[in-house]
Amino acid sequence: MTAKNPKAKAITTLQKLVRLKAANDNGYCQCVTCGTWKHWKECDAGHFIAKGHSSYWALREENIHVQCKSCNGWGMRYGTAAIEYTRWMEDFYGRDFVTYMLETKRHPIKYYKKDLLELIKAWNLQIKEQIARIGDL
Repeated sequence: MTAKNPKAKAITTLQKLVRLKAANDNGYCQCVTCGTWKHWKECDAGHFIAKGHSSYWALREENIHVQCKSCNGWGMRYGTAAIEYTRWMEDFYGRDFVTYMLETKRHPIKYYKKDLLELIKAWNLQIKEQIARIGDL
């Protein structure tokens, strides 16, 4: 990932922020699909709607939540993690919102470089706040 691809940088930055926000004061967060607790650095930030399937939801926090690496990788493709993720989303946001997400995933959105750089800047400030809270670099 290079500065030539600000969307990829924005996705990575938001994923880091999501993991930090989900972490408790000791730096541990819980996988939304299997319930395992791991340090935020050992977790992924999984997309409910895959980032390649929706430009609209790729950079929205409501679409990204903490998953352990096995659930986000193998479990989403071949296991039951996708089903568990859907259940968690419905419990957390409600079925109507999840239905709305799925219905709008094909809505295209164009992110301009300037907008992405502003998002990255804002998210980096929030990341600094979360790292200060946890006290963990």
